[in-house]
Amino acid sequence: MSDRKPTANGVSAAAERVAPHVTRTPLLPLDWRGVRLWVKAECLQQGGSFKLRGATNRLLLLGEDARRRGVVAFSSGNHALGVAIAARRLGIPATIVMPSDAPAVKRDATLAAGAAIVGYDRATESREEIGARLAAEKGATLVPSFDDVDVIEGQGSAGVEIGAQLGRAPDKLLVPCGGGGLSAGIALALPDTEIVTVEPEGWDDMARSLEAGRPVPVREPAPPTRCDALQTKLVSPLTLDALRASGARGVWVSEQEIEAAMAFAARHLRLVAEPGGAVALAALLAGKAGDVGENTVVVISGGNVDPLLYARILETHAAAR
Repeated sequence: MSDRKPTANGVSAAAERVAPHVTRTPLLPLDWRGVRLWVKAECLQQGGSFKLRGATNRLLLLGEDARRRGVVAFSSGNHALGVAIAARRLGIPATIVMPSDAPAVKRDATLAAGAAIVGYDRATESREEIGARLAAEKGATLVPSFDDVDVIEGQGSAGVEIGAQLGRAPDKLLVPCGGGGLSAGIALALPDTEIVTVEPEGWDDMARSLEAGRPVPVREPAPPTRCDALQTKLVSPLTLDALRASGARGVWVSEQEIEAAMAFAARHLRLVAEPGGAVALAALLAGKAGDVGENTVVVISGGNVDPLLYARILETHAAAR
């Protein structure tokens, strides 16, 4: 097993490599309590989330023989779609292991991008085991959603963009966190920035792992959450080590705070944010991020939300105003 780790130089190289293949998403101003903050709108990325960055970097690095044999990934949706889009563009066959309860909007988009889907039961089956078996059967390359150096470095391209768009390193950056691929990549890209990872209540394994200094699993039974994109039960040493080295800390937000952030994003930023993509904004709005200033950036990481759920959330919070 390789002992290779993601690096700042690797992130810089990945950012240059993927630039022709991904959208340079906007950094939008947000006036909040008399201070102008900034929102990195990765919900406007192709495929509706930042995941295209890491998937593209990983697949671009495959040799011709590996491309012919195809790739396998496991995901509730956003990584699946990122891999499917990148694979289609490069002419690579893709098979995605996806939970049976994945949002239909993500499943349908993944199929439309040309990938094959193998379903599994999130409660009783291991997506890692299924993915490894399929990859072995097909001779394909397994593309993890966060536990992979090239994926992490590709996700870090978002941080490279933020620094270039802002013209300096942010003082503080709030970022949604599942397995930590995005937050770790950004931490490597912006080493002088205070990184705050944000997770759903009861799924704060990264926050507790950062405190403990080692991977700590989600406490069972894990509570239900609409943040399907952030339901990672154990973080990777690769992402944890990068975040620990940066001095990152983690916080959690409630389902109600997440819904309020989704409604806020629609009303004030005209952005569609899925539950998992809205957690960093939720931490800001709920006052859980600590002191924020004009050099603070909040990442909205994805916008692939079920239309009916989204309509209900907007209606509920419009009525509560």
